Amino acid sequence: MPSAPPDTDVLLRVRGTVQGVGYRPFVHRTATGLGLNGWVRNDAEGVLIRAAGDPRRVAALAEALVHAAPPAAEVTALDERAPLADDAPAGTGFAIAQSGPGGEIATATPPDLALCADCRRELLDPADRRHRYPFINCTQCGPRYSLIERLPYDRPHTTMRAFRMCPDCQREYDDPASRRFHAEPNACPACGPHLTLTDAGGTIIGEREDALRTTRVLLRAGTLFAVKGVGGYHLMCDATNEHAVAALRRRKHRDEKPLAVMFRDLAQLRTFADVSPAAANLLLSPAAPIVLVPRRAGTALAPGIAPGNPWVGALLPSAPLHVLLLESLDRPLVATSANLSEEPICTDDTDARRRLAGIADLFLSHNRPIARPVDDSVIRLTGNHTPILLRRARGYAPAPLALPGRLSAPVLCVGGQMKATVAVATGNQVVLSPHLGDLENVATLRVFEQTIATLGQLQGARFSAVVHDQHPDYSSTRYAAQLGLPCIGVQHHLAHVLACLLEHGEPANDVLGIAWDGTGHGPDGTVWGGEFLLLRHNQAERFARLRPFRLAGSAAAVRDGRRVALGLAHEMGSLREMAAYLRFSHRDTALLGALLEQRLNSPLCSSAGRLFDAFGALLSLGQLNAFEGQLPLAVEAAATAAPRSDRALPFPVVRAATPGARLDIDWRPAVEQVLRPGRDAADDAAALHRGLARAMVDVARQAGAGTVVLTGGCFQNALLHSLSAAALTAAGFRVLFHQRLSPNDNSIAAGQALAALWQVTSVTLPA
Repeated sequence: MPSAPPDTDVLLRVRGTVQGVGYRPFVHRTATGLGLNGWVRNDAEGVLIRAAGDPRRVAALAEALVHAAPPAAEVTALDERAPLADDAPAGTGFAIAQSGPGGEIATATPPDLALCADCRRELLDPADRRHRYPFINCTQCGPRYSLIERLPYDRPHTTMRAFRMCPDCQREYDDPASRRFHAEPNACPACGPHLTLTDAGGTIIGEREDALRTTRVLLRAGTLFAVKGVGGYHLMCDATNEHAVAALRRRKHRDEKPLAVMFRDLAQLRTFADVSPAAANLLLSPAAPIVLVPRRAGTALAPGIAPGNPWVGALLPSAPLHVLLLESLDRPLVATSANLSEEPICTDDTDARRRLAGIADLFLSHNRPIARPVDDSVIRLTGNHTPILLRRARGYAPAPLALPGRLSAPVLCVGGQMKATVAVATGNQVVLSPHLGDLENVATLRVFEQTIATLGQLQGARFSAVVHDQHPDYSSTRYAAQLGLPCIGVQHHLAHVLACLLEHGEPANDVLGIAWDGTGHGPDGTVWGGEFLLLRHNQAERFARLRPFRLAGSAAAVRDGRRVALGLAHEMGSLREMAAYLRFSHRDTALLGALLEQRLNSPLCSSAGRLFDAFGALLSLGQLNAFEGQLPLAVEAAATAAPRSDRALPFPVVRAATPGARLDIDWRPAVEQVLRPGRDAADDAAALHRGLARAMVDVARQAGAGTVVLTGGCFQNALLHSLSAAALTAAGFRVLFHQRLSPNDNSIAAGQALAALWQVTSVTLPA
C-alpha cells in the first residue's frame, strides 16, 4: 500500500471583508471538522490562519476559505506561505488566537448588516432570553462600521466596550458552537444597551419596553418621531397620514423631494407597490437598501410621500428596533434621514435634539454610541432588473475594491462636491467611505473631515499625497490644498470613467467613456457634462460632446429648466420665440437675453443633465428643480409611461462647431421637433431617450473603441441606462456600467484612486 503523504504545515493569509462577519468562527468550525491543528486570528491585513495536518484536508480548508465563506464575507485574496520561526506554533487542536499586532492595515472595515433570519426568530420568540430585545445581533448581522473605532475588529476597539457582557453572553461569545462566537456587539437585556423615550428637552418619558409601547401608540396618533437606529436617526411618522407627512415636510423644509417609507414586510409592501423578484431580493438582502418600486394607484399611502412621482422609495426593517416598531402597526412609516436638507444624518443624542428641535416631537433613542454616521443605501432597477446604486452607504460601504497594482504609499482621495465620499488607497486596495452628503454646509464638511481622520486611522494610513477634483472652487479641493501634501488634480468626468474601470478591473485602453451628468469642471474653462472620453494607452482625449450652449444666470439655470431652454434657443437664433413659448415676461426676456448675448454670468455648457432640464420645460413636464434631478426624473417618468414605439428624436453627430472636441451631438433638430404643434409629451420624452441612445452608438462607431463605459449621474435614469446599454451591445460593443459603485459623484473618490495609481489625471482637447 502507498504510504500516506506527510503532513502539511502552512500559513494562509485571507484578505478582504473578513473581520466582523463571523469569519474566524467559520474557519474554526471548518478546520476542526477537518481534524486540522492550528489557529486563526485577526490582524492588520485581514485574517491569518495556521493549518497543519493531512495536505488534502489543508487543501479542502483553503478551498472553503474562498468558496464557503459566510454570506457577509468577501474574500479578495488568499495567499499561502511557509511558517517562519517567530510564528506561533500550530499546537494541538484548533483555536481562535488573540488578534495580531498592527502594521500596514490592508483588511476591510465591515459594513453594517441587516437583522438575520436567526436573530429575527429569537427576537419574536417569547421563550428566548432576547425576546423583544432591540439590540439583538450575531456574527451574521448587526452594527459594524458604525461602531468600530479602530482595527483589528475586537470589542475593546468598538463603542460596545462600555457594555461588559453578562455570564450568559460571555459563554456564547466563548463557545465555538454558538452563532455568537466572537460576535463583538453581543449583548442582551441584562448587560446591553437599552431604549429611552424623551421629549425635545431631554426629559425622560419612558424606557425599554414602555418606551417602545408609547412610541407605537403615538405614531398611530400622528406624532413625529426622531428614532435612533444603527447608523443614525430617522425621522418617522405614519406614512398613511397626510397631515403628519405635510407637517414633516413643512418642518424639514423639504417641499417635494420623495420620502422613504418603511414597510413591515414584503406582504404589506405589495399592497402599496409592485415588487419584482429582483427588488424583493434586494430588500431582503443583508444590505437591506431602500429600493425604488412602482407605486400602486389608489392605495392609502399619503399623496405627500412623493408628489407627482410614480415610484416609492421602500425599505424593510433592517434593525431589530424597526422590526419591533412595525410588527404591531397596520400601516407603514415614513423613515427619512434625520437631518435638514443636505446635512449629514444625526447620530449624537444631544446634537440630534439641538438640530431636530422643531422637527421631531419626541425622540426614541438608546445608549449605544454611534462612532460615525451611516445613511441608508438607495437602489433602483432598470427595465431588465439591473440594479443602479444611487447611494452607496449602509450594507455596502466601506467594502474595499481591488486596485490593479500596488501603490508605493497611501493616498487620500477627497472626491467632489456633491454626494461626497472620501477614499483611502493603500497597497493594492481602495476603501471608499459611505455617502456623506453635499459639501455646501458646515455640518457635512465637519463629517467629511472626521471621516478622513477615521478612515485614515482605520487603515493605518500616513498619506503621501492627496487627490482631488480639478474644480478650483470645490470645498474638497480647498481642503486638499490645506493639508500640506502633494496635490494631484483629476478631471471630474475622467474620474467617473476610471471608477467604472476600477470596478471591472479593466485597463484604460481602447475604451470610450460616456460620462453624462449635471456639471463638472472642464479644462477649457467651460461646464462639462455630456462627454465622450477616448482612453488609449492611459491617455484620455475628449473625443465628442453635446453641442455647447449657454446657461442664463449660471447657478440659477440649474434650478430653472426654462432658463436652460432659453439658452438652447439663443444658440438656435430663436430666443424671443422660445421666451414667448415658455411664458417669460417681457422684462425677464430682455434681461436673460442680454445676459446670453453679452456672455455675462452665462457659462458655456455641454451638460446632458441640463439638456434633460430643458426638455422637461419644453415638454411642459415642469419648470423648476425643487430638488436635484426633479425635471429629468419627470422626463423619464413620462417616457416610461409612453406607448411602445421605435420613434427617436434626431440627434445627428457632426463635426464639432467650435474647438474642444472632434464631434458634436447636435440637439437642435430634436428641439425643433418637440416644438411642433399637436405634440405628445410622453411620446416625445420616450423618443428623446431613444434618440440619445442612437447618438451614443454613432459616436462609438466613429471612435473605434471596442469597450464603452456608461457613467455619470444621468445614468441613474433607468430608461436611458437600459436603452443605451442595449443599443451599444446590439451594435457590437462591450458595455461596462457600475455594479458595486454609483454612477453619480459618490464614486468620484474611487476613480481618483485609480488615477493616482495609473498617473492618468487630465483630458486633452483635440487640436
